Amino acid sequence: MNKLLAILFLAIIPGTLFSQNNGFYDFKVKTLEGDDFDLSALRGKKVMVVNTASKCGFTPQYEDLQDLYEKYQDKLVIIGFPANNFANQEPGTAAEIRQFCTKNYGVTFPMMEKISVKGDDMHPLYKWLTSKEKNGVLDSEVKWNFQKYLIDENGKLVDVIYTREKPGSEKVIAWLSSK
Repeated sequence: MNKLLAILFLAIIPGTLFSQNNGFYDFKVKTLEGDDFDLSALRGKKVMVVNTASKCGFTPQYEDLQDLYEKYQDKLVIIGFPANNFANQEPGTAAEIRQFCTKNYGVTFPMMEKISVKGDDMHPLYKWLTSKEKNGVLDSEVKWNFQKYLIDENGKLVDVIYTREKPGSEKVIAWLSSK
């Protein structure tokens, strides 16, 4: 009986650990232009995943995100995911979103296709980000636009930064400065 339990343990645990430690890198997403973007290309970098919107009171955070990206781009990748889940604040097409971000905020960090970050049609990446069962770290709920998820160099979820906290907050800078 103990031998059977040991075999089951060895069969189940490594798969669970693999999905928790490497799950972020298993995702492939699409850019605003429709190109494939493989998150495994980000190994070794810290990543901030942000759900964005063009018609939100927090939209000026695009400027803060761009500043942070420019300052730390040797170790940080920011990925924007436009989402229309909150008060219809991202109604635009991919081309309109790209034009808005470039013209108004000079955004050069990667912007992905518009997705859903909550509800029945939640994108699989956001299911991973918000579920402790999937990410191995914490449960969360996307409460509004410009919520930020911090991913370490190994693809492990580190923390969630809620909307009101700016991208360049002391907490984020401390995380970027840590090894």
